This record gives sequence, C-alpha cells and structure tokens, in this order.
Amino acid sequence: MDLAIETNNLKRYFGDIHAVDGIDLAVPKGSLFGFLGPNGAGKTTTISMLSTVLPPTSGKANILGYDLKKESNKIKECIGVCPQDIVLYERLTARENIHLIAQMHGLKKADYKERTDDLLGRMNLLDRVNSLVKTYSGGMKRRVNVLMAVIHEPELIFFDEPTAGLDPQSRRVVWDFIKDFQKKKSTIILTTHNMEEADDLSDELIIIDNGKIITQGTPSNLKGRLGEGDIVEFKVDEAINREKIIPRIKDLNFVKWVKPIGKRRILLNGLDALRHISKIMDAVKVKMLDISIRENTLEDVFIDLTGRRLRD
Repeated sequence: MDLAIETNNLKRYFGDIHAVDGIDLAVPKGSLFGFLGPNGAGKTTTISMLSTVLPPTSGKANILGYDLKKESNKIKECIGVCPQDIVLYERLTARENIHLIAQMHGLKKADYKERTDDLLGRMNLLDRVNSLVKTYSGGMKRRVNVLMAVIHEPELIFFDEPTAGLDPQSRRVVWDFIKDFQKKKSTIILTTHNMEEADDLSDELIIIDNGKIITQGTPSNLKGRLGEGDIVEFKVDEAINREKIIPRIKDLNFVKWVKPIGKRRILLNGLDALRHISKIMDAVKVKMLDISIRENTLEDVFIDLTGRRLRD
C-alpha cells in the first residue's frame, strides 16, 4: 500500500498533559481520512505535528515519503493546511488573500489567477470577491480559509474542523467542495467532532480520545460493530434509580445491550425497537422522557467505547 502518512508511537506532551499519547497511523494516498473525537481529544495537536507546525515529543512520522524531523521543509512544499482558527489578512480581499498564498508557494500568476476565481465560484463567494474580508461573515471567512489551503493543489491537505460555526447550507457547500477536491487524488485529513461530517465524508476514520486512538475503520464497519437493530434513547427523572431499570430492559429478548449515559439517560439497542416500544415502556415502569429511536451512528460507537457522548 502506498502511504501518504505513516506514524509510529507519535507523542506530544505539554508538561504532565499527554495531548497525543502514542499514535500509530497508516493513511493511504488518495484517501479521505477522518479524525473524529471530542474537543480536547488530541486531533488538532496531531495535525499540528503532521503538518510540521509542532515538533513531536517522541515517535516517528513519514509524510509523503519524507521524514518529519529531518525533511520538514520538503513536507511544507507538498501540503496544504486549513487551520481550526480562521487566519486571514483582514485588509485584503478574498482574491488577494488567495493570491498571496499562491505567491508564497511560488506559483506563476497565469497558473493561479483563473484557478482562484474558479475556486471562489465553487464556494459561492464571487459576488463579494472585491470586498475586504473584514466585512465578511464568519462563515464566509472560513470558506476563504478553505480555499487558501488548496490553491497550490497540494498532494496532502489537512482540514482541521473546516465547517465549525457554519450554517447547514454553507456546511454542505464545504462538504461538496472537499469531496470534489479528493477526486483529484489528493489525500485529505479531516478532523471533526461532527459525527455526520465524519460519516458522510470519510473513506476511513479513527476515533480519538484522550490522545489515543480507540478504534479505526470505515464508518459503516464501525457502526456495524454495534450490530443490527435500532438505538432507543430516553431520559428518566433524576430521582429514579437507573440501576433497577436496566436489568428489566436487558431481560427483553429483542434487546441486545443497555447502557446508562450521563446522569439521567439510558441507551439501548433493540431489534425492531419501534414495534416493541410498548414492551420497553412496560419494562421501564417509570415515565420515559425525550424518547428517540434511530439507526446506529458514529456517536453511538463512541458511547459504546467510552460511556459518554462526543460532545460531553
């Protein structure tokens, strides 16, 4: 397998804080590889190391055939980075911001001028192309940041939470753009805590928590590990002892597993759960609040592995 990224026991410590605690990665070239995890899981720190911004405390990494420690300048020439925090020159227009990055990468004007307007059009920004970006909304600025990461058509692109703060329509525009860009055979690393984003975009992904990879696979395979059936989630009054309820639910022959979540919630997996909801209510014997029934999601995988939600 031809790899874009390969790491061995990669670590980054900040004093006693183990932000990244021994990560092993093998990312195939041309793939869209997701990093899914809650805030503070170590996603951005990992990206910062792989993109040469932050030196590892220990471990090894090979990026596009170059050693991370010894050949960082070579790596910088081949990658694009869209950071989590918006980085723009506010007194320049969107076009000028993108042109500046193109010039920094040594592109000729003939190569980047037409490409810039094409990219701006795909992000629905041409109508404001001559306005200073300080007049843009937060969502517009984030879309410009995405374009600045790809103007030089890098082999490897890091998108760190690229849709944070975007409205649903703008988020979909960015998703479609990332998908289209991958078709050019670029390798894309996407960090997110949005399970729908990870599920919709990733060919393969890792779920990361507390600086460690806790599982890896395709979205469908990861969700499939929870088995067939529906997820039922509900809340009980805080005076209710859940430990008395859970065994009664487990005794139902169509229920595969039951888990307490947070302080008041219960999560269960049951075959054809919608049809059996009255039986679940009979077993619970107390008022069920905020009931929802859904298919398995990547967040359910995270709950299964950690006992808490991605957003907790």
